Amino acid sequence: MKIRTLIIDDEPLARERLRQLLSDEPEIEIAGECSNGLEAVAAIRAMRPGLIFLDVQMPELDGFGVLNSIEGGAMPVIVFVTAHDKFALRAFEVHAADYLLKPFNRERFQTALRRALERAGRRDDGSLQERQSALLSELASAKSPERLVVKSAGRIAWVRPEEICWIEAADNYVELHLDEKSHLLRETLNAIEARLAPGEFIRISRSVIVNKSRVRELQRLFYGGYAVILQNGVKLTLSRRYRDKLKHLGMP
Repeated sequence: MKIRTLIIDDEPLARERLRQLLSDEPEIEIAGECSNGLEAVAAIRAMRPGLIFLDVQMPELDGFGVLNSIEGGAMPVIVFVTAHDKFALRAFEVHAADYLLKPFNRERFQTALRRALERAGRRDDGSLQERQSALLSELASAKSPERLVVKSAGRIAWVRPEEICWIEAADNYVELHLDEKSHLLRETLNAIEARLAPGEFIRISRSVIVNKSRVRELQRLFYGGYAVILQNGVKLTLSRRYRDKLKHLGMP
């Protein structure tokens, strides 16, 4: 039986390269392709592939964010694809079948594919499920990045997560609001949310994330929402659809 395989990468040439290599494999059925993390989550849930080639850095939601988003569902065997070697070690730490460092040749691809197929063939022996459970546990307990790199007007700044008061969506950017300044970061709100510690940074609306440690008080609004008052006096709104986040902000 062929293994349903999904290609997930935001670079068209990278998807084409993987498609060409996979099309020569008699054990593989290419189920589809995705160009960003949000598409990938929807496709994995709908298609239930047995194997995915997953790019690490993508718009909307990165590769690790994709895995967090499908927690609780049927997990495919994973081969990470990345242009950055620093992600390779983390890929092994989260029990991926293998990783491909761009640019890769056919021989390296064949090695990764063989490892993935071997793991897929052991899906019923319980060991794969244990590895996948460990993968999700490690992702869930992953610490917030030590610093975020922000580029602006030819300069590079480093921002520690604890310096951030709140984060606001701005099209394909996010604006990091600090006490006395702000920075634009070319990343989506979903992607930055996946990178930050979930117990410390709380999504309070479609467009806003707050640093829990910077919240001074909560005020109930007449229409059912809440005003979130930060220590610096900034007033934000927690929308009704995010009321389940109140307990994460300390509301009994």
